Amino acid sequence: MAVSLAIILILGLFMNKIFEKLKLPGLLGMLIVGVAMGPYGLDMISSEIMTISSDLRKIALIVILLRAGFGLNRDQLNKVGGAAIRMSSIPGIMEGFAVLFIAMYLFEIPFVEAGMLGFIIAAVSPAVIVPSMLDFIDRKKGEKNSVPTLILAGASVDDVFAITIFSSFAGLYMGNSSSVLRNILGIPVSIALGIIAGGIIGYILINLFKKHHMRDTKKVLIIIAIAILLNATEDLLLEINIPFASLLGVMAIGFVILEKDFARAKRLSLKFNKVWVFAEILLFVLVGAQVNINVMLDSGVLGLLIILGGLIFRSLGVMISLLGTKLEKKEKLFSVIAYIPKATVQAAMGAVPLSLGVPSGELILAISVLSIVVTAPLGAIGIKIAGEKLLD
Repeated sequence: MAVSLAIILILGLFMNKIFEKLKLPGLLGMLIVGVAMGPYGLDMISSEIMTISSDLRKIALIVILLRAGFGLNRDQLNKVGGAAIRMSSIPGIMEGFAVLFIAMYLFEIPFVEAGMLGFIIAAVSPAVIVPSMLDFIDRKKGEKNSVPTLILAGASVDDVFAITIFSSFAGLYMGNSSSVLRNILGIPVSIALGIIAGGIIGYILINLFKKHHMRDTKKVLIIIAIAILLNATEDLLLEINIPFASLLGVMAIGFVILEKDFARAKRLSLKFNKVWVFAEILLFVLVGAQVNINVMLDSGVLGLLIILGGLIFRSLGVMISLLGTKLEKKEKLFSVIAYIPKATVQAAMGAVPLSLGVPSGELILAISVLSIVVTAPLGAIGIKIAGEKLLD
């Protein structure tokens, strides 16, 4: 396991540097390393690392969401609040149902199975979007209308809607029709509980850090550990039917610390930036390692059409969400491009229908993998280029 980890770090850093030299997002290089080293490539990653891959990716995602919380400005968040709420729901729901109906027509699969596919595909990737938006916020790109903050907030909640609706379709398949309405109504409850829990923890940590002097590095370790425990709480609460958006709680921790203790939060944010150097490599290499090229090819041209159709409706959803805002046309175009990438949820949940015994499970997995391979590189490149050209 140690040797595999060393190779992942060396090749990840090397490919990241190569792609940055080529003026391309470094994460593309890390994804390629993962595909090449993974069990469907050269099989160079030890089975022990692959066994804990989902946990390592979750920890890396927690780190980036903590960074997102430390990067949110309350004034800018208030400015984009209504649009962010619309961006968190309308594009994903439109894409999910578009994929559902297109898949029913092209592959002739049942409504419920197509629904599972639709809302796996509908989730955007915070892991791809958040680092880019934080970079733009630091450089004050798009600051006038708070475009990066808008996308950062909307994309972070988008997954809550996608995963909840997917769970409803999975419940229907398993014969639990009574859970559907409860899941849908539970979305605002889960968001509220997550934010409240994260806020309370943020306040407790502020008081702890004021009363007990310790190095910033130790504070970062405490925050990460508590954020992991908060995330683990979600599974426990779901067992007793209490919806809980733990990842929003993770963001809230950073946001509250920033609001109540700005100087300390800025120091901690710099520490988290350093932790992200390591976490980023693990996240994208291990996401790449989940990609089975052979399975992806099985979906063929029809799989591409489904993904394209979904993105068209997602883009329409973004434009609808931004109606009535002060954003300029070029900023709206950037927002459309920024909502393209998919990776994290598709890698984590693409195989779930197959594990449930869904007849079209292999097809769902194939299209999920294809969506990562197509949209993560295109979206990352698009965000990088469009951000420089379209944001003032």
